Amino acid sequence: MINRVLVANRGEIARRVARTCAALGIETVAVFSDADEHALFVREATRAVRLPGTSSADTYLRIDLVVAAALKSGADAVHPGYGFLAENAAFAEAVIGAGLTWIGPPPSAMRSMGSKIEAKRLMRSAGVPVLPEGDEAGFPALVKASAGGGGRGMRIVRSAAELAGAVESAAREAESAFGDGTVFVEHYVERGRHVEIQVFADQHGNCVSLFERECSIQRRHQKIVEESPSPAVDEVLRAEMGAAAVAAARSVGYVGAGTVEFLLAPDGRFYFLEMNTRLQVEHPVTELVTGLDLVALQIAVAEGAPLPPAALHPTINGHAIEVRLCAEDPAAGYLPQSGRVVGFDIPALANVRVDTGLLSGDDIPPYYDSMFAKVIAWAPTRAAAARLLAHALSSSRVHGVATNRDQLVQVLRHPEFLAGDIDTGFLERNPCTEHVDDTHRLAAV
Repeated sequence: MINRVLVANRGEIARRVARTCAALGIETVAVFSDADEHALFVREATRAVRLPGTSSADTYLRIDLVVAAALKSGADAVHPGYGFLAENAAFAEAVIGAGLTWIGPPPSAMRSMGSKIEAKRLMRSAGVPVLPEGDEAGFPALVKASAGGGGRGMRIVRSAAELAGAVESAAREAESAFGDGTVFVEHYVERGRHVEIQVFADQHGNCVSLFERECSIQRRHQKIVEESPSPAVDEVLRAEMGAAAVAAARSVGYVGAGTVEFLLAPDGRFYFLEMNTRLQVEHPVTELVTGLDLVALQIAVAEGAPLPPAALHPTINGHAIEVRLCAEDPAAGYLPQSGRVVGFDIPALANVRVDTGLLSGDDIPPYYDSMFAKVIAWAPTRAAAARLLAHALSSSRVHGVATNRDQLVQVLRHPEFLAGDIDTGFLERNPCTEHVDDTHRLAAV
């Protein structure tokens, strides 16, 4: 049994993992950089260990320091959250090598899926659809980094004359971002949708699909709105995509929570993009429509338990939509913001969940990702969920730093979004950078 978990992360996901641990009677250990010394996730943890420095490279990405913190604090397990070291097979091996329980997939599976080129080769062998690549890609084409993600090392190419320059610049960016300049070229699908499948596997041979998430609303290839179920997926397509995702997971001996990402073309065909060997940022929408606690399932699987009946035979109830609140200015090219949040308040509404790493008066440091909160709404229908979430956001108070709140409200109220007519180019067509003012005052009579 796991009794004390070190959460190798920060911010809202550190609090999210700690919340489930507390509900299970498990103590938590936070690791924190100097910039996060007074952060909410540190204050709430059972114990905390300092990682000297401020940059990610000096703190949250230091495998040796994080493992040493786990041993020093008496933790018996490590949960990586997402980002930082979450998909680093060497980190998983170091945790296991130190005699600790790794709350994640086998390092071998992480390594197999860590290279997009190798992953696509494995998917072809497993019968999972993949996009044409190399000389067969044709145009338009997409140059992609083999390692990493988040939109870095990606270039759209529409003619042969552009290809060499795009490959060179993408390789430079990939080398700088991931330490690996390997890139590849695949066919680019116009107006494609990003639809991913949440998979879960245990150590007893069970592997299931927990349905899809639509993640097509993206800025610079990074998601900002996610929902489940997808308005583009019917029961037949859901079964086909789910079966492909399970086949992908089984092909690498997967255990735990993972996400298989697909590109859904306008003609209904879908193609493997990559597999994220960790918990996703957008996992709450799956939790709200299935009633499952994915972190609790991760812990149970790491302890050797089989998946419970509710996970083996899941059902979809209603609709959930999540938005990512980020400290950035969409009107200024998504310029990241930092500083003190002097006022932060989202009204407490039924069926609205807020996962955040800060309170009013807390600081957003300049060293890490700009996302500081996720707001998720559930309702019986998609339209009702969108309306509820837009209301919660427009009624919120976020003062001190510029954020993307107004953009998110506009997306949720946009006719194309409400009609389900979305794809990864939505924000290029509809920037949604106008100011939203929902303040109403009644004149005295």
